[in-house]
Amino acid sequence: MIQLKTIEEIILIKKSAFLASKTLGMLAKEVKPGINTLYLDKLAQNFICDHGGKPAFLGLYNFPNTLCVSPNHQVVHGIPDQRPLCEGDILSIDCGVYMNGFYGEHAYTFEVGKVSRKTKEFLDCSKKSLYIGISNCKYGNSIGDIGYSIQSFIEKNGFNVVKDFVGHGIGKNMHEDPKIPNFGKRGKGLKLKEGLVLSIEPMVNIGSSEIVFQKDGWTVTTLDNKISSHYEHNVAIVDGLPCLLSTFRYIYKELNIKSLEEDLFQNQKIHIDNL
Repeated sequence: MIQLKTIEEIILIKKSAFLASKTLGMLAKEVKPGINTLYLDKLAQNFICDHGGKPAFLGLYNFPNTLCVSPNHQVVHGIPDQRPLCEGDILSIDCGVYMNGFYGEHAYTFEVGKVSRKTKEFLDCSKKSLYIGISNCKYGNSIGDIGYSIQSFIEKNGFNVVKDFVGHGIGKNMHEDPKIPNFGKRGKGLKLKEGLVLSIEPMVNIGSSEIVFQKDGWTVTTLDNKISSHYEHNVAIVDGLPCLLSTFRYIYKELNIKSLEEDLFQNQKIHIDNL
């Protein structure tokens, strides 16, 4: 059943999502060659708890850690370990926070040291598809409009969306209805309504869209062992338009990245002081 949210509830989701965003911002300066992901996981757990939240993934469906960390050809749900990151790797980090009775979730794919030009182009395309999808989160549009916009942009650029995993609603539960595929047909599926809160999260492979589930029960990799990316925002439909509840600005501050990409997706109704 779909749970539409009030403005007050959306503000609480935003507080959780922003703590996840701040956590990724804190980690941005730590993602570098020689660092292992178990170290990043511990930093994230301490940071979330020190700021009044709870790690949402820890124990969720029996997941063993705070972060899902997925380097290179891992798509999603990678388990932190002691293997060091290497120059030229990429690392997708998915972070969830539970606070004030609501969940927030956020993901970003980081470059580890210097990566190839092809990798940069792939990551740039993947992140652009996220905002293309978000721009279609409007009252009266359909779920198919979101998925179609992401899929068509990605495939036009020679890459492929993962079809086995999708975005979703979020709120008092981490995963709520409706499911939001990163593929689809225009005008098909549920019509979007005011107060809907969604996790939009394109998972994109540089090669084949096919994936493999690993024996640990969590880690998902690409079938062809080529790299994969994962970007995610929480988005609410407010006044009929998409409004971001998460932000990459803390990451960008640490990495000295200038961007205006989020400016179109703000709404003063859910402004929160001192975030």
